[in-house]
Amino acid sequence: MTAPTHAGIVIVGAGQAGVMSAEVLRTGGYTGAITLLGDEPHGPYHRPPLSKAWLAGEMDAAQLVMRAPEMLARKHIALRTGVSVKAIDRSAQTVMLVDGSALPYTGLVLATGSTPRALPLPGGDAPGVLALRTRDDASAIAGRMAACIEQRHPVVVIGGGFIGLEVAATARKKGLAVTVLEAAPRLLGRVLAPVLSDWYAELHRGHGVQLQLRAQVAAIEADANGVTGVKLGDGSVVPAGLVVVGIGVSANDRLAQAAGLECDRGIVVDACGRTSDPRIVAAGDCTARRLADGSLIRLESVQNATEQGKSAAAALLGQERPFTATPWFWSDQYDKKLQMAGLSMGADGWAVRGDMAAGTFTVYHFKGEKLIAADSVNASKDHLQARKLLDAHVSPTREQAGDLAFDLSGLLKT
Repeated sequence: MTAPTHAGIVIVGAGQAGVMSAEVLRTGGYTGAITLLGDEPHGPYHRPPLSKAWLAGEMDAAQLVMRAPEMLARKHIALRTGVSVKAIDRSAQTVMLVDGSALPYTGLVLATGSTPRALPLPGGDAPGVLALRTRDDASAIAGRMAACIEQRHPVVVIGGGFIGLEVAATARKKGLAVTVLEAAPRLLGRVLAPVLSDWYAELHRGHGVQLQLRAQVAAIEADANGVTGVKLGDGSVVPAGLVVVGIGVSANDRLAQAAGLECDRGIVVDACGRTSDPRIVAAGDCTARRLADGSLIRLESVQNATEQGKSAAAALLGQERPFTATPWFWSDQYDKKLQMAGLSMGADGWAVRGDMAAGTFTVYHFKGEKLIAADSVNASKDHLQARKLLDAHVSPTREQAGDLAFDLSGLLKT
């Protein structure tokens, strides 16, 4: 079908992936209209600081901005905030907006992100039970924390993942009493080796956080002023003036599903961000990337959003720019920076380089004799070196990885 007249490229989602797609389209030589739609009232902003510097009050609104509207305007990228998309009409090549209007497109980028999972329990929607995804979420949590400080109420975090632990660390820095409730037997169990999970548990305990592992949350208790506590399966109640829920996210693939695109816990894309419709690409947290062996992988990171955004834009320009680099992630908790390279699922052996007691070390993950990932704490040099090794498919032995006297960079020269 012929594209509607005056159509350009429409990008649904004004986060990291959407902005990157827009800019790469423009620098790649696309001269048509580019419209960037965001459903929040704010322009593009950085999300990683929300659970840390922004929540702690150490960053102002100007520092949070990723791209100012006037900067986008200079690149002839039309930013529209507070705009929600109702549907995609693939046959007419139009995006239908909630206000009843429609935008035609010659190419469409879906960068719709993800949504925190709600707590499916009695009282889960009580005032003061909050999740963290957006700038407004973070501001609401900060406001509730301030009230907890004034009223000397404790904070409870449900979920011992990265977001939950970062919020817990920020709350402790503010002097609040904090309890973390984690249903699993260890923290960060899906992403960290047991030795590192145990290290993070001791880090938080050392800063005064109360950890309850294998915790079974039964309900949220509240009064007229909002949440008062979290009831556990054994009948005990953990007092709380604020409950932060960090039990994972779900990909925002509803629009894609309704439009008939292939989805499987995310919009299914190839290494270039292409969906099952050649005119539509997708990037960021909303995607599930099909690997060469047919399996699917979901990555939630700034790097993934950035690189998929570039790949998706290139695909609309008729270019091949697959995202194949080693994935990396980071998390800041207290004065410790965790930098992760590669994916450690399936590892059957580990080697530790450095001093875990001193808080400067790297855990190298092996599957058989192959290095598949490395997690570095306050060891940025190790992290960068690990990324180079993984990109080059070069594996040290476990003995070499754990030996500070062995020069791992020498393996790259050979």
